[in-house]
Amino acid sequence: MEQHTYIIEDIQGDYAQLRQTDVDDPELFPVAMALLPPGCDVGTKLSGMMGMFELID
Repeated sequence: MEQHTYIIEDIQGDYAQLRQTDVDDPELFPVAMALLPPGCDVGTKLSGMMGMFELID
């Protein structure tokens, strides 16, 4: 599995809507906030692979 980069576009309750930024795909997908690092908010950039995410600059 490859590591990808994401940005949080929206937060709806317990789910964040992520957009993958390293491909040209406008589709958002939901990820449970519990799986994301503490302090995530709209606009946060993440790196992730297989359901594990970390903050990036």
